[in-house]
Amino acid sequence: MNYKIINGSVSYGADTILEEINFEIKDREKIAIVGRNGCGKSTLLKALIDNSMLEQGIGEGKFSVYKQGVNNIGYLEQIQFEDSNATLKEEILKVYAPILELEKRMNALQEKLNVDSNERNIKEYSLCLEKYELMDGYTYKKEYETAIAKFGFSKEDMDKNIHEFSGGQKTKIALIKLILSKPDILLLDEPTNHLDITTIEWLETYLKNYPKAIVIVSHDRMFLDKIVNKVYEIEYAAINEYSGNYTAFEMQKKANYEKQLKDYEYQQKEIKRLKSIADRFRYKPTKAKMALSKLKKIEQMDIISEPNKYDMRSFHTNFKIARESGKLVLKVDNLKIGYSKKLAQLSFELYKGEKLAIIGANGKGKSTLLKTLIGKIAPLDGKFEYGYHVEEAYFDQEMEFVDKEKTVLEEFTDSFPKLSITETRSSLAAFMFYKEDVEKQIALLSGGEKVRLALCKILKNGPNLLLLDEPTNHMDIVGKESLEELIKAYDGTVLVVSHDRYFVNKIADALLIFKDDEVKYFNGTYKEYIESLDKEENNNIESTNSTKKDNSRYIENKEKNRIKNKIERIEREIAQNEAKLKELQEEMQKEENCTSYEKLAKLQEDVDKIENELEEKMTIWEELNNSI
Repeated sequence: MNYKIINGSVSYGADTILEEINFEIKDREKIAIVGRNGCGKSTLLKALIDNSMLEQGIGEGKFSVYKQGVNNIGYLEQIQFEDSNATLKEEILKVYAPILELEKRMNALQEKLNVDSNERNIKEYSLCLEKYELMDGYTYKKEYETAIAKFGFSKEDMDKNIHEFSGGQKTKIALIKLILSKPDILLLDEPTNHLDITTIEWLETYLKNYPKAIVIVSHDRMFLDKIVNKVYEIEYAAINEYSGNYTAFEMQKKANYEKQLKDYEYQQKEIKRLKSIADRFRYKPTKAKMALSKLKKIEQMDIISEPNKYDMRSFHTNFKIARESGKLVLKVDNLKIGYSKKLAQLSFELYKGEKLAIIGANGKGKSTLLKTLIGKIAPLDGKFEYGYHVEEAYFDQEMEFVDKEKTVLEEFTDSFPKLSITETRSSLAAFMFYKEDVEKQIALLSGGEKVRLALCKILKNGPNLLLLDEPTNHMDIVGKESLEELIKAYDGTVLVVSHDRYFVNKIADALLIFKDDEVKYFNGTYKEYIESLDKEENNNIESTNSTKKDNSRYIENKEKNRIKNKIERIEREIAQNEAKLKELQEEMQKEENCTSYEKLAKLQEDVDKIENELEEKMTIWEELNNSI
């Protein structure tokens, strides 16, 4: 499979969004598209589906789009629910329509065999069985049941109608359908949005093992690190390609920038030196020839362009806490939280300067805890107490502004009326609201801009305890990095709910982990927590293996023999396909066929069909060989 765009561009009216697109997707590549919010990442995904959006770019090459072996491209926006009265199970099973049809055929043949087990019926049934196995007919039920469970749906949800689910749940259902449909190219735009850590980790494993190509737009750096092997960055309307995962991309980008800057500066110094010599001696008869040679040397140079500076515009703050808190900031004692029924019960203590992250599955009470601590929700039982001189501030992930008709400047000025206009603009500029940006209405702000405005207002009050509920939602990667540095430099105490593992690992020195029936406190970073889980799992595996070693070896050998038989069958089919392909290609070379467009077209159609079958069988053959 190969999909290539050469020197394309995308424009809206007079605005060029992407001016030179050179982009390629091969076979089982896992590709990330990264860049600042608004740079054109989602536009590029849409252009991969709708090539009519593309036109000639500014590069030297001729604009073209090449596709080979691309039968279908999956994109979340394409998935619609035709019948909102269909149940969740019925909607998911639409993905497996070919398998279900084959099951019907096999059942019908089984009934025929019960009446008449002739050779023809037996042969047809055997062929259906082989096809059923190749289509993963024996495992599809487990596949979709696992996906549904991992995305937070219960067995009872299976029989609910689609219209009974919330908008967020419908998005999850659409995402499940998309990944289970296994298109040749899977396009994912921010797939981890609103997913909890457990679901994200399952999705990572699924996508790593996905047998075809994936293109992901995401601001989740750990997610990208775990999955992708190539990165395209959009910056200044241009696209640059990097090999490896997100961390490798960052290292390469920095190294490339530093090398180009060093080469550029060295060349500029050399040009300046040569010009200086030429200027000094060009009018002296005895030195004129030498001076001209210096100018000639400059003309012959391959001029190195000054590298673009990183597009690292970020927010920062020099806001200080108004006053210091006491050593003990918060004491939580047997606190039961929830609405009509208990979601969680917990006890912990938070000390001055600590950064404590709250993680866990959705619906377990993480945000409810913060709302309880600020008095929005009454505790069901137990108690909590703030320490001496604690002044808390709460960031709500919903970010509801009272009057959305106000401008950014009006919203901030109303909150801090005593500030001069210079002080106000300076405070807003620290969070990237410059010049005309402050005149934007709140209703027109992006999610990331609303986050920045809310944080700007919170920090200007100088609290010594921050209660933050999903502050990285809607932020691009540079914004997240800015917030990480801000929190690390913050002198106060932080209690933060987040599903962004990279962010949590950067800023938190302890964790509150919300699990099914309990809340655990872990004194360490997220990385150390994962290492402790891995160690525990390895110990359990060693213990289990010691009691099941013989049985496992038997099962393993049985499975290997089954796979080897399957490989042999696939190899025979590949040989048959190759022989047929050779025969068709020889037929195309015959003189009587070369002059007939209709015959050539029919032969080419047959060749394409055989080549597609070969490619599918080679992929299956490779997967089977890798599994033993």
